[in-house]
Amino acid sequence: MPPHHLPDVADDRTVRDSPLSWVGMEQVALPLQLAGRPVNGRVSAGVSLDDPAARGIHMSRLYLALAELQGHELTVSRMAAVLASFLDTHQGLSDVAFLDLSGEALLERPALISSLSGWQAYPFALRCRRDAEGLAITLDLTVGYSSTCPCSAALARQLIQQAFDEDFVDIPITRGAVHAWLGSEQGVLATPHSQRSQAHLSLRLGENVDELPLAALVERVEQALGTPLQTAVKRIDEQAFALANGQNLMFCEDAARRLHHALCEQPGIDGFSLRVVHAESLHAHDAVARSQWNWQEA
Repeated sequence: MPPHHLPDVADDRTVRDSPLSWVGMEQVALPLQLAGRPVNGRVSAGVSLDDPAARGIHMSRLYLALAELQGHELTVSRMAAVLASFLDTHQGLSDVAFLDLSGEALLERPALISSLSGWQAYPFALRCRRDAEGLAITLDLTVGYSSTCPCSAALARQLIQQAFDEDFVDIPITRGAVHAWLGSEQGVLATPHSQRSQAHLSLRLGENVDELPLAALVERVEQALGTPLQTAVKRIDEQAFALANGQNLMFCEDAARRLHHALCEQPGIDGFSLRVVHAESLHAHDAVARSQWNWQEA
């Protein structure tokens, strides 16, 4: 069959002349790589449709441009090149390009004491925009941790004190007797409530950043909070985790303030917004605290 011209109705002119702020594709499956590990990624790609009379954009050109990201470590320069390609292939139609990528980054995390280690998943999203003012990239990141309520801990200590007074009212207090009592169920008559908690971070990357600082951010956040979630553990690690929780009591307000100061000192970050959620075991609702620095909501 001889070659022939294929029609492209996207070149037609529309009778309803109005620009559109975003046109493209959402939830495109794409293999990505972040922190040296493969990621089952999802991508949204779009451009503005600024020509009010143009019927549509060329979505296949956006799709093909995404191949630049496939199988390579995600960097700012690679994402910037894809956004530039979006605009180059839509000259006269679009002035703004968008690229959103999401998935779960896998990082190997060591146990607290033993030689064991395991993999922890960190949900992330990259929200990229290029317009006449330049390139803007925001990294969203979720980090899980454990938190123990200071109020609950104080109430538990009081109950243990009361039980001690009652049990030793007629018993001589000796080292051996106290040691045995502390090792009995009476010694842990009450325990403070802990919860699996999450820090949700939105971070605006600086202009000079190319390598995404996800691993460094996770490290800083987990060190600031002090009780990161564990993977493979032995009993010695579980005991160390219990000790860390007992010596690291915090309300959601404490966690938010720790993260605020830690992120202010993180290189390559121009601004951030954070939200911590303590999914309480006492209540059916969550305790939440927010903070931000040099941040303006989009």
